[in-house]
Amino acid sequence: MAVSSEKTYLGGLARRLVLDGLITEEVAREHSEGARKKKKSFVSFLVEQKILDSQSIAVSASEEFGVPLFDINALNKEVIPKGLVEEKLIRKHHALPIFKRGNKLFVAVSDPTNLQALDEIKFQTRMSTEAILVEEDKLTHVIELAMDDEDTSMDDLLDEDLDNINFDDLDAVPEDDIDSEIDDAPVVRFVNKILLDAIKKGASDIHFEPYEKSFRIRTRQDGILKEVASPPMNIANKLTSRIKVMSRMNISERRIPQDGRIKMAVSKKRSIDFRVNTCPTLYGEKIVLRILDPTSAQVGIEQLGFDPTQKEAFSKAIAKPYGMILVTGPTGSGKTVSLYTALNLLNQPDINISTAEDPVEITVAGINQVNVNPKTGLTFAEALRAFLRQDPDIIMVGEIRDLETAEISVKAAQTGHLVLSTLHTNDAPQTLNRLNQMGIPPYNIAASVLLIMAQRLARKLCDRCKKEEELPTDLLIKEGFKPEDAEGLITYKAVGCDYCVNGYKGRVGIFQVMPISEAMESLIIQGGSTKDLEKQSADEGVLTLRESGLEKIKSGITSIEEINRITKD
Repeated sequence: MAVSSEKTYLGGLARRLVLDGLITEEVAREHSEGARKKKKSFVSFLVEQKILDSQSIAVSASEEFGVPLFDINALNKEVIPKGLVEEKLIRKHHALPIFKRGNKLFVAVSDPTNLQALDEIKFQTRMSTEAILVEEDKLTHVIELAMDDEDTSMDDLLDEDLDNINFDDLDAVPEDDIDSEIDDAPVVRFVNKILLDAIKKGASDIHFEPYEKSFRIRTRQDGILKEVASPPMNIANKLTSRIKVMSRMNISERRIPQDGRIKMAVSKKRSIDFRVNTCPTLYGEKIVLRILDPTSAQVGIEQLGFDPTQKEAFSKAIAKPYGMILVTGPTGSGKTVSLYTALNLLNQPDINISTAEDPVEITVAGINQVNVNPKTGLTFAEALRAFLRQDPDIIMVGEIRDLETAEISVKAAQTGHLVLSTLHTNDAPQTLNRLNQMGIPPYNIAASVLLIMAQRLARKLCDRCKKEEELPTDLLIKEGFKPEDAEGLITYKAVGCDYCVNGYKGRVGIFQVMPISEAMESLIIQGGSTKDLEKQSADEGVLTLRESGLEKIKSGITSIEEINRITKD
């Protein structure tokens, strides 16, 4: 009994939170024990479990222990000392040295009782330490920023443990193909760090770009390119060669484009693929890596960005036993994620699913995936013919590019198979006419197509810093809002803070989901124009891309500027 009583004894901060009326004694005991079991600090555990917010805890902790509460967001990040304390120690104790004065090191902590952190930092740095109390969520963010800041400098990377990252294909590269310069430790570490940074920041692409007097590395985050590093020109060729070796390309061939792939194991259960392409430019080879994260295709239908009506129409279409579903939009508009979201919902042991892609971007267990290769004669059409002889239930075609592929897809949809594919058109009504222009008869289009979905990706406003703006009603009406919606409408604009990129964080889908109704089928058979189809879809309540974007503005998810960027009237 004595041991049990000791485990649940409330002291220090837990007692203070109870006395302040922020939590009950029962909750304090339960989560104090929970923090011990998880080997986390009491503060981190409370915030993680959403029991209390960081600010309330910090105020009580400051009063209880007489430690000053510091707004770490006001700190000039340039003064944070680098290299004094190992990253593993900072993350283990959730404690960050933020500045030093003489032989004293001031350490930001969210839990003043974390004396072990101060002692271990003191032992490692041989400096006296003093705790500075900061809010838990702000400390978490600044730690991430501080770790990221150390990623861009070659000198800072030399002591990082970046040599043990597992690249599956690299082990198969003959040793003769890897010379000492390409395998140079700083170059290896620098490339590895760029790849890891891009993954952590949620980037979709990495660009390595040689110019006459400079070398630039940019990443595309939330659809926008941003420069992240500018390595010295004397290592540019080494970086290029290193990536080509990792991608199993011919490093001596610099005159023609090459394609390759890198597989990085970031943990025992998770790996990331990079699709790599080189292109000869005036001053060297430009390399672009597309980051292919399998988890991006497992976001769930709720996270795509559908409104309830669109979600219902999409779910109803993919539940049909046969027919064709087409997703349209420009490159990078999220078509692949939408298709794989549908496939993940349909992927069951009793369903046979086959896909033909150029190339396969996301690998999924339980789905038969084929990389088309026109050079060997394995085109989309040939893959489709093979699928139809393999007892399929569901077929996904990466893209309908020609009449032959379109004809086979339509026939498959009419003979008891569910076919999913993509086309490059601006909106849903145009897709029907595009199929007709390819040479598909209107009656076949009407008999096979179930639903067409056009989509774009819009950046989401940062919830921490977005700011209200009350625009004139006539301006809102000009943007496309109905008069009754524009009156008194509060919109938001991007501001920008440490937690986002220029006021935006993450992206959301903007959709035009157009089911093919009986009236639409009749119009297609009669040879209706795109304008006729647009009018019919509007009469049936189908939102255009623009209207769907305006709904996101009304909900405070994105801004007028962003919707204007990705849609047109």
